Amino acid sequence: MVRIEVVEIEKPEGVEVIIGQGNFSIFTVDDLARALLTAVPGIKFGIAMNEAKPQLTRYTGNDPELEKLAAKNAVKIGAGHVFVILMKNAYPINVLNTIKNHPAVAMVYGASENPFQVIVAETDLGRSVIGVVDGKAANKIETEEQKKERRELVEKIGYKID
Repeated sequence: MVRIEVVEIEKPEGVEVIIGQGNFSIFTVDDLARALLTAVPGIKFGIAMNEAKPQLTRYTGNDPELEKLAAKNAVKIGAGHVFVILMKNAYPINVLNTIKNHPAVAMVYGASENPFQVIVAETDLGRSVIGVVDGKAANKIETEEQKKERRELVEKIGYKID
């Protein structure tokens, strides 16, 4: 039998979340912490990773509140080798390649500041992440005015489409 559960990620407004899976969490949690510190000056974060053996959650970071919340969310997810990163003063785009390029990282499920849910399947062996829900569903197509505003904003922050 498989039981499906939706886990709400708890985080303050404005905090980014990254959920992924790796292996050998005894050192991966510290390696990823070092990678985050060197990727973005001034980043504040907490990272937690579930270890399948001895069935505990390892955590670290440089912001005690985010460390505790990352650990709490990782335990709620409960799947082996899943990691949760909560961060401020940085965006996922600043750190995703650094995280994905770590040799112990198998995949990243999602990264966002939006309200975030993790869909977990549970069997008699354990739990597994089967997907994430990142914010609300789109329900309309942008207007020409919204497209113009979007392009003005991205050009203001340094991106040009033409």
